[in-house]
This record gives sequence, C-alpha cells and structure tokens, in this order.
Amino acid sequence: MDLNRIAVFARVVEAGSFTAAAAALGVRKSSVSRSVAALEENLGIRLLQRTTRRLSLTDAGAAYYARAREALAGIEEAQRAASSLGAEARGVVRITAPVDLAAHLARVTSAFVRAHPAVRVEVSLTARFVDLVKEGFDLAVRAGPLVDSSLLARKLGETELGLFASPAYLDRAGRPRRLSELARHDCILYRAASANAVWRLSGPRGEEEVSVRGRVETDEFAFVRASAREGVGIAFTPIGQVASLVESGELERVLPRYALRGAPVHVVWPSRGFEPAAVRLLRDALVEALAPTLT
Repeated sequence: MDLNRIAVFARVVEAGSFTAAAAALGVRKSSVSRSVAALEENLGIRLLQRTTRRLSLTDAGAAYYARAREALAGIEEAQRAASSLGAEARGVVRITAPVDLAAHLARVTSAFVRAHPAVRVEVSLTARFVDLVKEGFDLAVRAGPLVDSSLLARKLGETELGLFASPAYLDRAGRPRRLSELARHDCILYRAASANAVWRLSGPRGEEEVSVRGRVETDEFAFVRASAREGVGIAFTPIGQVASLVESGELERVLPRYALRGAPVHVVWPSRGFEPAAVRLLRDALVEALAPTLT
C-alpha cells in the first residue's frame, strides 16, 4: 500500500475537489486523479463518486477516510516526535565503556542529565568488545586501534602510563632510584601471563625495560589503582586516572622521569543519516570531559 496515495485521497476529501487538492499539494490535477484511481484499484472498491458538478464519498469511502485520517494523524505525530528528537535533547542514550572510566563517566552523565532532564542515559561498563549496531548502543569509548571502518570516531587522546605506589608501601619497601630496582619490588601486574612481566618505559636514556614480579594480577586498571592504594605494591597505570589520588596524597609517583605512551582512545558511534540531539550532545560532553584526562 502506497501511503502517498492514501494521503492524496484524504486531501481530496478535505479539499472537496481534485482541483483544490492539486493546488494544495502543488501537483497537477491529473496526478491527483490517477493517484486516487490507483488506490481504488488496489482496494478493489470505489471510494469517490465523481460527476461533473460534485464529488462525494461512497459508504466505503467514508469508512475508509475515517480510519485513514486517524492513521495519517498518527504518522504526522510520529514525524513530529522524531523531528523533535533530532532538534531537542530527549530520549534514551546508550553508551558502553571500560570499567576503568566509571568515575569519569559518572561525573559526565550526572552533569548531563541535570542539564537535560528529558534524557535518560544507560551506561554499560565492560572490558569486552561490544557490537554497537547489533546490541543497540549509541556511543562507546574505546582504547586501541580502530578496526571497524563502519564506525565514526573522535579521538580523545592517548593514554600515558606511569609508575605509582602508596606512601605506606614506599616507606616500607623503599623508593626506587633506578628502573632496574623495580625487579626487587612487589608490582601489581595488569593482564600478565604469569607471576612475571616485562615493563617497557621511556626515560632519560630512551626506551628501557625491566622484568618485574607480583603476587596480584588483574585485567582492570580500577583494581590496579585500588590495590596500589592498599599498599600491595608498585602499579603501572594511566597517569590521568590517578591524578586525584596523587593530589590527595594517597598515591605517589615513582621514577617520575619514566613513562610509556599508550594506546589511542576514541569516542565511536555508528554511522547514521539522522542523529538524535541527545547523542550528539552527550558525545560532545564526553570529549570535553575525557580529553583533558589523557596527556
């Protein structure tokens, strides 16, 4: 069924003639006549009685117009609602990100929903790769090379990793003065295959590496930071994520002349012809808030 033909038929009824309907629609009278005739042929019943002097609805036409008018009104309302989603911040925005960004995302989303009371934000924190289109997500924050060319992206920056430990641990175990001294310290390992790992950092003498050991290993930087605060050992973690802990004195930078430039971080989203304002505005808020945390 061609909805355009139904709309033309409704306009003819409302205008009272083919001529008036054609003028309102900005098309030729013959086009209007053909459209209504095609609709009647499709339905297999006459909707309008046509004479040289007047136009009138058949019983079937009157019943059809009554129902069609309700349907067309619903479509127009849906169009207005969809248009408002593109112009105003409203509706649901779904975002996925690594667990490590929980605190940062909480600050961004809390400020965002206060500023936009008609928006609801759903946040999924996970380390797994999420198929945005298949799983219905609007935005994602991802670290590492982009492998899906169908996604659009804005780069936030690149992570920079440094060495950190609690003052209590350093008072107990000593403060390393050389990179090689890390070998005798307890270290908190991130995604290590065993109780040992090799850390590669850039320092005054270029890139250096050291073999470290640890009794605690995890796959989330949030746990790395928490363990460092508990005095478990020395952590190798993104600098931006521990800035507040260093400022509060809970963590201390170890060998501050050594660091490692990590993976690029992007906000990504599916390519769409029309994008709701809420998605666009939240993406901009994420870029503004997260980019300064990446050096």
